[in-house]
Amino acid sequence: MVSFKRPDGQELKGYLAEPAQPNGAPAVVVIQEWWGLNDQIRGVADRLANAGYLALVPDLYRGKSTVEKEEAHHLMTGLDFGDAATQDVRGAVQFLKTRASRVGCVGFCMGGALTLLAAVNVPELDAAVTWYGCPPLEYIDATKIRIPLQGHWATQDEFFPISQVEGLTARLKEAGVAFDFHQYLAHHAFGNEQAVGTGRIAETHYDPVWAQQAWDRTFTFFGQRLR
Repeated sequence: MVSFKRPDGQELKGYLAEPAQPNGAPAVVVIQEWWGLNDQIRGVADRLANAGYLALVPDLYRGKSTVEKEEAHHLMTGLDFGDAATQDVRGAVQFLKTRASRVGCVGFCMGGALTLLAAVNVPELDAAVTWYGCPPLEYIDATKIRIPLQGHWATQDEFFPISQVEGLTARLKEAGVAFDFHQYLAHHAFGNEQAVGTGRIAETHYDPVWAQQAWDRTFTFFGQRLR
C-alpha cells in the first residue's frame, strides 16, 4: 500500500504493483468492482505488473470491502462518483505520471463506469479500457474525450444492458472518439474469477474463455497506446 495526494491535497491510499523492471515502465490505474479493494482486484494489478506495467489501485472505499451484495450496493451508492473520478482517480494518474510517461486506466463493473468518467475528466490519461461498466449516459460528455477507448461488454449483462452500450457507442461516434468495443456472449463479471460457485451472485458468472480473449485484447491495446 502507498499514499498519494488527490488534486485537492487530500491523501489517499492505494495498492501498488511494480513490474520486475519498473524504470521506464508504462503505468495503469486499476479501478475496483463494487466489492472494494479486495484480493481479486489486487490480482488484476499483479497481472498487469507481471506484464511489465506499474499498476495502482486507488482505495475508493477507504479501507472497506465486502463479499455481500447488499453491502456492496450500499458502499457503491455511498460513493460520490464525480469526486472519485476527478479526485481519487485523477490523483492516482498524477501520482503514476511522476514515474511513467504514459498512463492508462482499466476498470471493472463500477470501476468500468468510473473509467469512462475518468476519460472525460482526467486530462493526464493516455488510454482507457472499460470492462462491463457504464455510467448514465447524461454524464458522458464525449466531446471532452481526447484518448482512445476500449470496451468489453457482456450481451447477457443484467446490470449494464447492451442497449446502454449502444447509446454510448452513438455518443462516441458523434464526437469522433476513437474506440474499440467488443461484445461477448456472457454474463456480468465474466472476467472475475471469483464469480463462480456458491460464492457468486446470480447475475454474474466467470467465463475463462471470454476473459482470456478480453485480456489479450486489453494487453494489445495498452501495448499499442502506452509503450
